Amino acid sequence: MVDLQYLHEPFEVKPEPFVPETVHGPYLQIIEEPKQRGFRFRYECEGPSHGGLPGASSERNKRTYPTVKVSNYLGQARIEVQLVTHTDPPRVHAHSLVGRHCNENGICTIDVGPNDLTAQFSNLGILHVTKRGVVEVLTKRLGEEKMRMKESGYKCTDAEEQAFLQEAKELGKIMDLNIVRLKFTAYLQDSNGSFTRALKPVVSNHIYDSKSPNASNLKISRMDKTSGSVLGGEEVFLLCDKVQKDDIDIRFYEEEDDGWEAFGDFSPTDVHKQYAIVFKTPPYRCADITRPVTVFLQLKRKKGGGCSEPKQFTYIPHNQDKEEVQRKRMKALPQPYDHWRGGPQGGAGAFGGPGSGAGGGFQFNHPMDGSGFFSGGCGGYSGGAQMSGSTPQADGSPNQPTNTQTQSGSQMQQQLFQIATALQNRATLMAKYSAHALLQYCSTGDVRPLLVLQRRLCGVQDENGDTPLHLGVIHQQPIVVQQLIQALSNTPQQKFINKLNKLNQAPLHLAVITKQPKLVEMLMKTGADPSLLDREGRTALHLAAHTGDETILRLILGLLGERYAHLINCADFSGQYPVHLAVKKDGEHCLRLLVEAGAKINMPEQKSGCTALHLAVRDNLLKLACYLITELKADVNTCTYGGNSPLHFAASQGSPPLCSMLIAAGADKRMENDEPLFFQSSSSSDEDDEGTFNPRKRPAVGHTPFDLAKCQKVRDLLDGRKGPKPSSLAHKRTKISTEEANQGLDSEVLTKLCSILIEDHVPWRELAEKLGMLTLTHLYQDSASPCQKLLENYQLSGGPVDGLVEALQSLGVSEGVRLLRDSQPREDKQSTDSKEDSGFGSQSIGEEMGNPAVSNH
Repeated sequence: MVDLQYLHEPFEVKPEPFVPETVHGPYLQIIEEPKQRGFRFRYECEGPSHGGLPGASSERNKRTYPTVKVSNYLGQARIEVQLVTHTDPPRVHAHSLVGRHCNENGICTIDVGPNDLTAQFSNLGILHVTKRGVVEVLTKRLGEEKMRMKESGYKCTDAEEQAFLQEAKELGKIMDLNIVRLKFTAYLQDSNGSFTRALKPVVSNHIYDSKSPNASNLKISRMDKTSGSVLGGEEVFLLCDKVQKDDIDIRFYEEEDDGWEAFGDFSPTDVHKQYAIVFKTPPYRCADITRPVTVFLQLKRKKGGGCSEPKQFTYIPHNQDKEEVQRKRMKALPQPYDHWRGGPQGGAGAFGGPGSGAGGGFQFNHPMDGSGFFSGGCGGYSGGAQMSGSTPQADGSPNQPTNTQTQSGSQMQQQLFQIATALQNRATLMAKYSAHALLQYCSTGDVRPLLVLQRRLCGVQDENGDTPLHLGVIHQQPIVVQQLIQALSNTPQQKFINKLNKLNQAPLHLAVITKQPKLVEMLMKTGADPSLLDREGRTALHLAAHTGDETILRLILGLLGERYAHLINCADFSGQYPVHLAVKKDGEHCLRLLVEAGAKINMPEQKSGCTALHLAVRDNLLKLACYLITELKADVNTCTYGGNSPLHFAASQGSPPLCSMLIAAGADKRMENDEPLFFQSSSSSDEDDEGTFNPRKRPAVGHTPFDLAKCQKVRDLLDGRKGPKPSSLAHKRTKISTEEANQGLDSEVLTKLCSILIEDHVPWRELAEKLGMLTLTHLYQDSASPCQKLLENYQLSGGPVDGLVEALQSLGVSEGVRLLRDSQPREDKQSTDSKEDSGFGSQSIGEEMGNPAVSNH
């Protein structure tokens, strides 16, 4: 039975110690945990919740609620429940519990006993405090918590109130408004009948606001691939329920005893609107598998540890011969032709039947006169003529043919003899031509006369669809290919030069794949069509860029002509242009050739809108990215379909050198992508008293590079503000601002050092090489003072002073070394951070922020 007098007034608690929890003593335990997900926190303006907080085992037809029980005790007890943080140890939370048994302080109380000591809280709601009201509520709660432990009538001093305010501010910075826990405390009666004997509190599991991204149940809805190469790197599109981009992993694993796990490769820019992830598969633990291996993949939260239901993924053995060139080369070649001697006997006579045995078929003993062949042939035809009429019978037999029938058969025989004679004459003539070509070949060694006679057979295809020309290229027989081409040139059979096999490969495709520049040139000069597409929609130009062969690419570009100039800016079936394929091979020279030939360096690939610069940054190709910007004039602020610039990519990967280079090249640090910084449904958003959402102070559409930054060095590069950033307590303790980090190389020191280098005639290029910044020299070689620009860029990138001292020592600049050492004491406080997160050593990721978008804005 509930004592109503305690519902709206806090009862007095004497500062007595907790009753120890022993096997024989009373203790409090949770019988039914609250349901962790699916319950929505409500703002005051939204009104009361519809239904109380359910229990963990609650079902539609069988409702349960959070329940606790006092064990090993008989008598009256009072159960109190309030909200606490998810941290350990739990602290008082700004949100409040509301319901039938709750007071205005957000605390709910139920009296139980003496027989049934089970308390079920069936009408609990969670009141969500606006972000701007957190400090005020927490200050009040902390003061009330202190006063309950004091004697009645105690008043807090001004110093204590200031301490509560400061504590509330610090607690509000780290408090997650999307996660709460229930803290249950039981009070037993003392000798005076007051509830002052407190049992050890128990704390429930986490309760997540259903509006929060990390509250939804993880679920994989769809994948576009369920298999891939054992070497990994397969791009997979995955649709899912709402996830938080900085708190999600894609885990691949096996359930065997030894276990194996790996994680998909993606960055925050690959998570689209919290509902889709584009990732690359990790390599399997063993690359030398001989048969497909099935593993599992699932979504997994980094912090909460929640996982989705697993899905199967199959690793396929690596196919090193995707174009099937090696397989065809290893195919058994035709055997010598001795077994053809005396070949299919009676072949010509097959037309006839009885006469088929008279000839002896294809006999090559006397090719000049052809008597063996044609005697058999005539015999065959003769037999056929006899079969066409009636068989001769004895005189007077009833089947004796009439004169008309005999005359008709005689005419047919004459026609057949005429046809056979014409064929014999034609075959005799062909035999003479063949004999003449054979004699000419034996005299000169030139096989072309023989090939000319066989040119009508040059289009014959084997079981793979390969013609003789295909096979000549595959087996790397350039002389044979040359002779075939010369035999076919200026003849109707020249069309065979562009015939496709079953993989949609023309001979030109195979010449590029097998890297035979002489054959590429020969084929293109004799009519090979460079616009033909293979099964992946790639022309010979695409394949040349993909292989990274500068010689072949130069040949093809030089022979394209105006008719095929458009192929330079044509996409394959995967939406990639030749410039994108060249980037994947880290081919500076190939890219230059393509751009000089008319390729558009800022052309986006058709899947996600990445330019060549995006791909170079994504693959962490610093030198190539610099080359694209300085030499090929790539646009540093161009965006993908999702609004991500190259700087977004570099920041999300945590790469200080790339970020530094892009910023120095003019990248916009304030550019926002199309991914909403806050979703309206997120309970971390601000809300004013009237219920209007005001999610951020700055009118941002999406994430800036700073919002995606993974390490402190990158944040310092991207943060335009001066002074320390009080974004979080951990941040404040372990990291320092950009201004502090650069005190070791202030403008005065840089100017003096630059003067010393110029006076000593120190080549700035050698200094750049010593500092590991030679690839960035194009960024400042055109400036008025390249040396000054180099040092400023080194400072901007967070380069350690020790590294600059070593470089100057190796160049013999003792005065510069002395200058830096004199300034060394001022930078001691930041040396540790520079070494930990330097862009010139290991690019280790610094302390990660839980949600930079929330904590910094």
